[in-house]
Amino acid sequence: MAKLRIVSGVAIGLSLAGCAARETAKVAPPPVMVPAQPQVARAPLPPGATPGMRIPALLPDGNYATPNRSLTSAATIWHLRSGLNVAALACRGADEGQIVTRYNTMLTVQRINLAAVEKRYSAEYQSQGGDWRDRYDDAMTRLYNFFSITPVRRGFCAAADEVLADISVAPAEAFDLKAAERLEKLNAPFIAFFRAYDAWRNGTMVPVQQAAAPLTIAAQANAQVVPRSADQPVLSSQPVPAAKPYSPPVINPPSLKVDPAVLQ
Repeated sequence: MAKLRIVSGVAIGLSLAGCAARETAKVAPPPVMVPAQPQVARAPLPPGATPGMRIPALLPDGNYATPNRSLTSAATIWHLRSGLNVAALACRGADEGQIVTRYNTMLTVQRINLAAVEKRYSAEYQSQGGDWRDRYDDAMTRLYNFFSITPVRRGFCAAADEVLADISVAPAEAFDLKAAERLEKLNAPFIAFFRAYDAWRNGTMVPVQQAAAPLTIAAQANAQVVPRSADQPVLSSQPVPAAKPYSPPVINPPSLKVDPAVLQ
């Protein structure tokens, strides 16, 4: 029995030794370090804007269908006066008194000229026949509503203050010559707002600036990472509200109390 136990022990030892010889060490491959994807952020919703709000249509030339496009000389001057009228009515703050004073001064200095401009502008509507007065009044309501878009108020008032300051120091005869340039300045804050809103609505992504991209561990050792160009747009997968036709809110036409002598 003792001899049998010795033989059995040797056999077991040889068997274990054979198994150990057949074992192969398995070593995990080292992790592959790759640059992290740059962080991106969606263009923000402009201050004061609301999802689904209506803005003028974007035209093929990259501009927007505002009431201040494709105007005659008389229409340009009258639209400028209308925009400044809205500023005198709506702009509040430290420059409120200055805007109203300069606007009333402009009415005084340009009284005869503005009366002639309004006559020419009305004649353009009359020449089209039909109920021209209704068309004219509707157009003026849309124009006042446009200049009254609330989210643009701050930029619009700043622009109106600059335009009125320029008018107050420029020669009176330059009023007509610089009307298109000044109207463009009043229109610019609205265009900037529409572009910012469209950038948000279309899901435009903008890169977030950072000093250096940290390293991260790839999910697999053989993963291949293709870096994205910093200026390559990334579109959001989130649904965005569908564009709607521009239809500004209807408000009562503004009125401004001025010195009666101005209108004589």
